[in-house]
Amino acid sequence: MNLLTQSSLKTLQKAQILLANLTNVQLANATVPPYNSSIGSHIRHILDFYDCIFNLNDKNQIDLTARSRNKDVECDCDCANSYLTDIINRLKTTTIEPNQIIMVIDDLGLGKTEIPYTYGALLSQANSHTIHHYAIINYIFDRLGIVINDAEFGYNPTTPKQTSLN
Repeated sequence: MNLLTQSSLKTLQKAQILLANLTNVQLANATVPPYNSSIGSHIRHILDFYDCIFNLNDKNQIDLTARSRNKDVECDCDCANSYLTDIINRLKTTTIEPNQIIMVIDDLGLGKTEIPYTYGALLSQANSHTIHHYAIINYIFDRLGIVINDAEFGYNPTTPKQTSLN
């Protein structure tokens, strides 16, 4: 297993802990402004991104706009955990060649475009994307009064650590 896959697995395992400690009501709560998105919508979005990675078509393309968007994942911790477990198992068992060139289809705001990537670059993007959404989830946690005991949740590993002034 390559370092990119290991990093993604470590990052995704934080979602397992999160889902084990949330209720369905907390997962689906979309009352926090300004975007009124739920923890579940962010988890679903993260997992949909990873799911796309496994859908290389016969034209050597991965379409990041072709997401499953299963709304049940957004409001049911068991459903979300099942999807997460599936993604983790696929990451563990799929051989991803980091240097393999693939074409990624995405919409960057001006319609779909095709971009040459390596599988490694796409996996790295998925990991960073996940951490970014964890940061947003952390804001939702704060507004909902949900406390998690993970000082690194939502922080990129390159983020400087605050040091005590004592």
